Amino acid sequence: MTSSPLPHASSLPGFGVTGFAREDGAAARTLSTEQVANLRSVVDLLAGKRLAVLTGAGLSTDSGIPDYRGPNSVPRNPMTYQQFVGDDALRRRYWARNHVGWHHLRRADPNSGHRALAQMEQRGLLAGLITQNVDRLHSMAGSTNVVDLHGTYDRVVCLGCRSSFSRQEVAGLLERLNPGYLERTGNAGDVAPDADADVDDTSDFTIAPCPVCGGMLKPDFVYFGENVPKDRVARAYAMVDDSGALLVAGSSLTVMSGLRFVRHAAKQQKPVVIINRGQTRGDEFASLKLELGVSEALAYLAEALPGLEREDAGRSPH
Repeated sequence: MTSSPLPHASSLPGFGVTGFAREDGAAARTLSTEQVANLRSVVDLLAGKRLAVLTGAGLSTDSGIPDYRGPNSVPRNPMTYQQFVGDDALRRRYWARNHVGWHHLRRADPNSGHRALAQMEQRGLLAGLITQNVDRLHSMAGSTNVVDLHGTYDRVVCLGCRSSFSRQEVAGLLERLNPGYLERTGNAGDVAPDADADVDDTSDFTIAPCPVCGGMLKPDFVYFGENVPKDRVARAYAMVDDSGALLVAGSSLTVMSGLRFVRHAAKQQKPVVIINRGQTRGDEFASLKLELGVSEALAYLAEALPGLEREDAGRSPH
């Protein structure tokens, strides 16, 4: 494959979806000659441009957090906001599963892909980082200019008085209300990216009320059926506007909250590179699509992308 001219929405072969080794949370396999050639095409396309980056659950799989929609992911039926606030039994089930899942998710560490993006930010290559993940691994890796589009798993909000609490504080309340629950169910076999654990024993779980007003507590991230806060959306759009290209890493772009930024970049005729195992909803807008391990690809790009020649390199003229 040649690197110029680049075909529209091309799909380049990369890693398979199974059988890769892991070391320190990231795949340790050496890139093949073909994979390096494919990544060189990305470098040729993105060199000299400040990047906006959009990440999804596929980036965190090398940190031990299962994907939502990857080729090997377990089918899921996430709870909607309307179900959470409108059904006591479903809300009890959610909090029981989240109580277990949170204890698993908080032990996850950033992988080489998260660290690569932090390195790219430190080198001045990024206009900003937009993530659909709630796991905070980007911030833990050292990235600072991050839009947590769907919120973060480590905060809880009261839907009544709007008081905010740390998830650690709420965990303490739940443990006191449900002594021994973690010991009975703590070996959940599957935990979703939003800390929803595979737990069936939920009927007797006691939900913690708001410590301030006694109202309904909810993890402070965006559920299906909720809208992303307008200020976050505006900040994310500004990152795309201030960039010369958009790089998507580990997102199927199934939901509009992420796809809209791909459409926005394509409308501005900016290059869009998608790195993801499996088909995405944004493939038709991609200048280049790689089916490649996300953390491996980002680690390569962090080393191979050249520095920007001037402070405003790659920025949109708009």
